This record gives sequence, C-alpha cells and structure tokens, in this order.
Amino acid sequence: MTISTQILPLLKEPERLENRLAEIPPEPGVYFMRDRSDRIIYIGKSRKLRSRVRSYFRDGYNKSERIATMVKLVTEIEFIVTDTEAEALALEANLIKQHQPYFNVLLKDDKKYPYLCITWSEDYPRIFITRKRQFGKEKDKFYGPYTDAGLLREIVRLCKRIFPQRQRPQPLFKDRPCLNYDLGRCPGVCQQMMPPEEYRKIVQKVAMVFQGRTQELIDILTQQMNAAAENLNFESAARIRDQISGLKSLTADQKVSLPDDTVSRDAIAVAADEQHACIQLFQIRAGQLVGRLAFVADAHAEPGAILQRALEEHYQTADSVEIPIEILVQHELPDGEILADVLTQRKGKKVTILTPLRQTKAELIEMVERNAQYELQRMQKLGDRNHQAMQDLATILDLPDVPHRIEGYDISHIQGSNAVASQVVFIDGLPAKQHYRHYKIKNPTVTAGHSDDFASLAEVIQRRFRKYGDDPQLSRLGNPDWPDLIMIDGGKGQLSSVVAVLQEMNLLEDLRVVSLAKQREEIFLPGESKPLITDAEQPGVQLLRRLRDEAHRFAVSFHRQQRSDKLKRSRLDEIPGLGHHRQKQLLGHFRSVDYIRQATTTQLAEVAGIGPRLAQEIYDYFHPS
Repeated sequence: MTISTQILPLLKEPERLENRLAEIPPEPGVYFMRDRSDRIIYIGKSRKLRSRVRSYFRDGYNKSERIATMVKLVTEIEFIVTDTEAEALALEANLIKQHQPYFNVLLKDDKKYPYLCITWSEDYPRIFITRKRQFGKEKDKFYGPYTDAGLLREIVRLCKRIFPQRQRPQPLFKDRPCLNYDLGRCPGVCQQMMPPEEYRKIVQKVAMVFQGRTQELIDILTQQMNAAAENLNFESAARIRDQISGLKSLTADQKVSLPDDTVSRDAIAVAADEQHACIQLFQIRAGQLVGRLAFVADAHAEPGAILQRALEEHYQTADSVEIPIEILVQHELPDGEILADVLTQRKGKKVTILTPLRQTKAELIEMVERNAQYELQRMQKLGDRNHQAMQDLATILDLPDVPHRIEGYDISHIQGSNAVASQVVFIDGLPAKQHYRHYKIKNPTVTAGHSDDFASLAEVIQRRFRKYGDDPQLSRLGNPDWPDLIMIDGGKGQLSSVVAVLQEMNLLEDLRVVSLAKQREEIFLPGESKPLITDAEQPGVQLLRRLRDEAHRFAVSFHRQQRSDKLKRSRLDEIPGLGHHRQKQLLGHFRSVDYIRQATTTQLAEVAGIGPRLAQEIYDYFHPS
C-alpha cells in the first residue's frame, strides 16, 4: 500500500484545507494545484494569492464544470510569492510551458500555421519561415503564427529583393561568394564582406516589416533618400527609392476603416465548439491591417480565459515597439488589469484593454470573430473525418470507447549501430508533437553488427511506463498521459516482446496494445496468431498507418541526427588534444569537417580555444604528407 493512495482531496478535509488557505499570503504570485499522484494539474497567478485561491473552494463561486472537476482533485496547494504582478505573469507563463498542466488553457503548436524566425543569436542573422517554434536560443525572434502561408512567403521573397541579405543557410563556396553577391541580392555574408554591425542594420529593417512598423520604415528611408539626393548620391537615392516602392506594395489594399488611424491596435476574438477554440488576432497599425495571426486551444475554459492565455503567449516575447496602445477583446479577460499594467510598463506608454460594445470598434471585433468562425469550420470538417476514423478503429479493435490518445513506437538503426526509438502521440486523430519523445537504446547487447528490435521495443515500453509499475491504479485517475491505445510498428514478434514486458509490470490489463505489420498492413492483437480481417483502405486502418508512418519518420530523423553527430565526432576524436568542447567550437565556426580540412593553420587558430599549436596538429592530421 502506497502513501499516495491515502491522500484525500482538500475538499474532503475541511480543517486541512482551511489551515492551508490561511498559510497563503495576500501578496502577488503564482499558485500550483496538485493531485493525489503529486502531478501539477493547474497553475495560476494573482495580485492577491490568498483571496484568489480561496475563491476556488467557496460554495458561491461561479466555477465552470472543468474547474469544478479540477477542484475536486486538488490534494495540495503550493505558491511562489513575487514582488510584482509582472513577475507573476512571466513566471506563470514559463511554468505552464514547463509543466503543461491538464486544466490550464494550453495553446496548441500543431504546426498548422507558420512563423517567421530571425536568428539574432548569430553574427549574421538568418531570416526564414518555419512551423517549429523552438526557443533554443534566447535572442532568436519568432513572429506569428501567420494564417496565410502563401502571403508570408511572398512578403519574405519581396523583402529579400528589397533589402540585400543572406540567401543561404550555409555557404556554397569556402573561398568566394555565390552568384547572389554578383546579382546584388546578398552583401557577401559568407565571406564576411560586410561587418556584422552593418548587416544587422539591414536585418532590423526587415524586422520592422514584421513588427507592423512599415510606415515608420518608409519614413526613415524617405529621409535617407532625400539626404542622398542632396549630396548628389543619385545611385544610392535611386536604390532607396526602389526599396520604398517595394515596401508600399506590401501594404497596398489593406486599409481598415477606423476613426483614429494614428492609434496602433490589436483586435482578438475566439470561436469555439465543445472541443476546439480558434483564436484570431488582427494587428492594425496606422489604419492598416499589417498582420493576421492565429492560435488554437482546447475549448474547456471560458472564452475570456482563452483570450487571456493567447495574449499572454503572444506578448511574452514581443518587443516594446510591437505592443499596441489599444487592445480590443471580444470578452472581458479574467486578469485583464494585470496584463494591461505589465504591457504598460514594457511599452512605456499607457496600454488599454477594451471590450467594445458598439460602433466601429465593435464591428471590427465582429469581423475578427467571423474569421475565427471560418477557421473553426475548417477544423470541424477535419475533426469529423478524424472522428470517423477513430470510431472505425474502435470498431475494428472492439474498444469500449473512441480512443482519445494513441501512441506509436518504432525502432531505427543500421545493423544495430546508433539504435534509437520514437514515441509519437496522436490526440483525437491529430499529431500532438509536444508529446513526442526520443529514446536512445541502452541495451548493451544492441551494438554495431547486432540488432535486436524485440529487446529494443521492450526496453522503450519499460522506460515509458515504469513509473506506473508499482501502482497501476494511477492509470485510472484521469491521467492525460495515459494512452487509450498503443501501436507497435512490426508483426507478431515485436508485439509479443512488448506484451511480455507489460505482463512483468502488471500493466497489460490496463493497456490496449496492437501492432501493424508493414507488408500487408496487417493488425495483430496480443495472443492471436492471425491478423484481423480488415481492408487496408478503411478509415481506422488508415489512421494507424498515419501513426505508424509518423513514428517511422520521427525515429529515422533522430537516427540520422545521431549518426551524423557520431561521424563528425569520430573524425575529430582522433586528433590529440581536441576534446568535445573544442570540437563543438570548430564545427560551429566551420560548419563541416570538409571546411575544417580545407582551412589553413591561421584560419584554424582564429577559432576560440584553438591556439597555433593545436591548429598545427589539426592541419597535420588532415594533411599527413
């Protein structure tokens, strides 16, 4: 018998609840709600922690059904006191990203909408479109997500024509620039023909376009054009004139009718059904629509709370110049005052959050809401197809309910070398990439020349579910991480190895496991020698195939990454005195082993941590003659 099973919810222990509430101070900060398995299930912030937390347990408090369910599960409350509301807001956002609490509003990063990234962490920043928003480096900046990928690509293409900039992620040649330099499209970044400081000024102009500051940039360029003309530098003036003309084409036909064109505004609205919430945010600067962003979330919270979370997420990484002085919202925000105060401090000007009820601003909110409704309708159509596939899968496998969370596993290696595994997750039939996991196979018997997919799959499943081995009852407590179905890529052998390890852990009765063989798309069940009789083209089987293909793709990409890193290190490992840190320095500077081989001793010695003596060692290794 474990201690966790004896802990009762606070609602069932009024004395302990009252004592805990009395310990919470009336100061700004962040609070945590934990359940009986010690998981954080909710994170919130408040100007006065005590009154906010106490309100959850008050009988007359108007709680949504989901929050009421959450309160019944709370067994412990923790808090962190901060000096200001701004610190509480920032801390809450970071903790929600870290812990992903089940009852919080979680924006979905489903890769549907693209972002623009500017890598300010590099001396010569790159500008590119991506669907992966990863904050690996603090200085890198993401703009978006943008609803129109085609328009975003066109804007980036025009920006690269208007402002000469880096065109390639890696140099094409080691000792000379490519054709883009001769065409005037790149200032020779690969050969450092322009100082980093000057190049960053060019990139900052591009950033102003995506900050909604196009008119401000046009005004600056107009002054520079006039100054160049006064100094009889007509070639420079003509070049700036062309840049101004290109920028004006970006904002053509985007006028929005508002009473005060000088005020910068954001307008946000949400459309939701029982499952999904689609949020649209219109960015209006000087009366022009300069950006239309989109967010997706689960619709389990009140509309105001969903809008609050979207705005906090959006403005958390925004520069002060990107924050408007007026934010129009469809519904009142639960912590609108805190957000307005924080944005005011960062902006240096008064930021107002309004819920307009009539006239032009209310019409603008209605327009934003209509766009959100269109996005929701598209999502519903996709959801209907997914639901049909999940219902069909439940019928095929004789499941008691439609599977909400499905996990797929695959192994990737080359004759046992660099063996890795993937865990991919589909939620309601869609990839939930925030839950994907990689595993490096630790089994000592799996080595180069000797593979064992059966043992590797058993190891991965054991590592995935080992925390539940001591107490299988944890799986029945509404755990959002507990899968309704597990799919193994393979046939009867792979499935049998997984079934054996789940039996050892006493979890087989709590988990439904199947395998999908590649050749004939056959589905195998535990203990059955023959596959199920199915049609490879029916919706449920197609869903499993999509899951299997995604698990395979994810495993192969991780395997290639591991193999590439190993090949890079193996060449450099043979050089005396060149440790792992210096190898990273070299590869970060030269980008590849081939460029390191071509470098002179002088060029090698320029790398941080590589002196003349070690540079000579490296050079001699690649040039033994």
